[in-house]
Amino acid sequence: MDDEAILIGIGANLTSPLHGAPLQTCVAAVAAIGRTEIAVRRVSAWYESAPVPASDQPHYVNGVAAVETGLTPAGLLARLHDIEAAFGRVRRARNEARVLDLDLLAFGRRVAPAPARPTLPHPRLAERAFVLLPLREVAPGWRHPVDGRRVDEMIAALDPEQDARRLDTPPE
Repeated sequence: MDDEAILIGIGANLTSPLHGAPLQTCVAAVAAIGRTEIAVRRVSAWYESAPVPASDQPHYVNGVAAVETGLTPAGLLARLHDIEAAFGRVRRARNEARVLDLDLLAFGRRVAPAPARPTLPHPRLAERAFVLLPLREVAPGWRHPVDGRRVDEMIAALDPEQDARRLDTPPE
């Protein structure tokens, strides 16, 4: 059931010395996730998007994975941060360019408002085309656990200026 899905956002916009271009880094991140106690069940196509908020950073490659795990939300987020660090991610400033970004978007129907760590669902999930378009591919029936909106409703409400285009590369 899509409402029970555990969803992870995957993104990169810098070349990784270990894995290459952002697309290859994202594909390698999915493989790395699957080598832990996290089972990757579905992966969206990859999308290219402009940075949000707008900046002179390179465009991002983004996707979404639906996973299963016995970890708690906090444990899952910690594991995602470990993977980011192994890929060379250093957290310095919000919205900075990055080698890898792994976000816990949703953990089933759980709701944990800020300042909870992790905040669930991700607080900006409904505002980002680069999240919602790939999310629709892995969990088309997913509903926001706070306001009940369907993915297609959230997509329809997006700012039309958001730039996210599907790449012609199949998911790995």
